[in-house]
Amino acid sequence: MMIRNMGSINPTRGIAAVVGVGPKLGRSIARKFAHEGYTVAILARDLGRLSRFADEIAREEKAQVFAIRIDCSDSRSVKEAFEGVLSLGFVEILVYNPYQPVSWHPPNFTDIRIDAFEKSLAVSSVGAFHCAQQVLPTMVEKGRGTILFTGCSASLNGIAGYSELCCGKFALRALSQCLAKEFQPLGIHIAHVIIDGLIGSPRGSGSPAQRTTAVGEHIQSGGDGSLDPDAVAQTYWYLHLQDRTTWTQEIDLRPSTTRFI
Repeated sequence: MMIRNMGSINPTRGIAAVVGVGPKLGRSIARKFAHEGYTVAILARDLGRLSRFADEIAREEKAQVFAIRIDCSDSRSVKEAFEGVLSLGFVEILVYNPYQPVSWHPPNFTDIRIDAFEKSLAVSSVGAFHCAQQVLPTMVEKGRGTILFTGCSASLNGIAGYSELCCGKFALRALSQCLAKEFQPLGIHIAHVIIDGLIGSPRGSGSPAQRTTAVGEHIQSGGDGSLDPDAVAQTYWYLHLQDRTTWTQEIDLRPSTTRFI
């Protein structure tokens, strides 16, 4: 575990744990919660890159940011990572945002390797199951908390050639719905966020959109058709702030340029 200490832990707030922090959406979500005064734990497989993100966010937001390695396909890795997270204090927010890369030129179904299929299921849904189990007991004890799962257009529609992605994302959506029905009456807000489009770079960065977040063969977009990760992160923050009398259980986000075919 790497610690980036640019301030003291805020005793009035819990920890925001963001699982699956890459250079786009995960980093933006972590930065948003740090900006709002939370101590943030960021988790991903590449600890070297993660530590650079922690340095950057801690410096910019004058916040405490902890970089912790995790492999969401490995239950032991999840448990060890969350031993570190839970040692920081009460995890008030869990954002589950890992992504298992898939080819944009998929093989025929009969050519898909079973280990690739199982890996995608493990990252998309089994890892989410393990992470949620780590934080829910204390959330229930305190009667509050937020869990946000990142889905994509493949969470809703089967797509030819992408069975491993779609099956994992379908399962993640089902997990979110089951947990919402069980735990929202106990004070824990659980929501599924469907990213229906491509995550680009924050406005003004000049970098092209990266085709790494969602599969959307059923849409076409004008311009580059990408979503600004900072704007998407703002939605995650709004979900956390929602009054419990008006909780959202699922929301879909897409750029205004999108048109359906």
